[in-house]
Amino acid sequence: MSRDAVKFGRMSKKQRAILQAEVQKLLKEQRTEISASLQSSESQAEQPSTTTPELPHSIQPSTWSGHGKWDFSCSTRNCSLPRLQLQREPLVLHTPEKAQAEVTIRKNYLRDQQHHFENVRPNVFHNIESYCSLNFCSCLPPECMVSASEIELLMQNVVFAHQETCQFPNENLKILRWETFSPEQMQRFQQKPMDQMWDSCVCHITDAIQYIVEFAKRLSGFMDLNPNDQIVLLKAGAMELLLIRMSRAFNCYNNTVYFEGKYAQLELFHSLGCSDLISSMFDFCQSLCALNLSEQEMAFFSAITLLNPGHLWLQEKHKVDTLYRKIHLAFRHLLRRTHREFILMKLPEKAKLSSICQLHLEKLNIFRQMYPSIAWEKFPPLYKELFISETETS
Repeated sequence: MSRDAVKFGRMSKKQRAILQAEVQKLLKEQRTEISASLQSSESQAEQPSTTTPELPHSIQPSTWSGHGKWDFSCSTRNCSLPRLQLQREPLVLHTPEKAQAEVTIRKNYLRDQQHHFENVRPNVFHNIESYCSLNFCSCLPPECMVSASEIELLMQNVVFAHQETCQFPNENLKILRWETFSPEQMQRFQQKPMDQMWDSCVCHITDAIQYIVEFAKRLSGFMDLNPNDQIVLLKAGAMELLLIRMSRAFNCYNNTVYFEGKYAQLELFHSLGCSDLISSMFDFCQSLCALNLSEQEMAFFSAITLLNPGHLWLQEKHKVDTLYRKIHLAFRHLLRRTHREFILMKLPEKAKLSSICQLHLEKLNIFRQMYPSIAWEKFPPLYKELFISETETS
């Protein structure tokens, strides 16, 4: 134990109270400065949005620029989005020198006083947010340690990436949520040939996935990953994120989902010939809607689902794991702030998402056996790259 620690332990209660008051004052001033800088950066970030067309036609998912070989462009049919090139690059986090110094000072202070906190006054700084943050990060490896200001910037980045790449604005979905298909319209969909219905749904899926690709590219740190790992994460997580985003367009009160301008019941997709898959997707959306996730929580759930370091074929798993831990830490920080930490225990398990994705591949394989030419000739290239290669038979 250092001499300062011994000296601190021998202080009177009055002296300790004075010292604690000074520490609280200092931390309050630092939080005020950080808050002011965040407000300034937020106002700057909001300026470009004034010239951005309203979604769902505000994004033209551009060709993949992660130095890989993928071409994330939609098919040449009418399902492609408007041609509007992205101008905004993903935010890159830079830790301010002051924030780094702040972390160093707090780490040294915590180390020197650890014995005192554990044995003399274990709850001295229990209500001080900075101490809680340090204690909260203590289980992370050194490369995953982040300052309070970096957590705030990371929270902004994840939320902005989600908001700017949502295919359908939440406000529009709320207005249309009671616009359902008439019985006559339902019947026309049900009487469509299977190949036409599959072709239509695949096109909608591909459009939605292009927004997911843009979401990934805007996540700070994603484009810095190994190009191979970027592709691995997208191929493994695209359908999972699609299911998560599908829940935004799901009306749990009448069990309908937004499809081609209106909300459709499960029976509308009868001609697909995979009622068990559609039923599983509806059940998942129903269970996720029951959690009443905010847009911020939806953004973080999508991010941690995408950045799963447990996928096979990752070449630099440690980098993916580090990014995942940082975003998961920011997610927990958000939930602590809103007193909704219980959400983490109620989020759908990875196995549930994976089972639905696997069922989708199985149904796709059956369809390809029935209509072998349709998949190769009509399905968009992105959809084929993501899913058909994984269902190839020998």
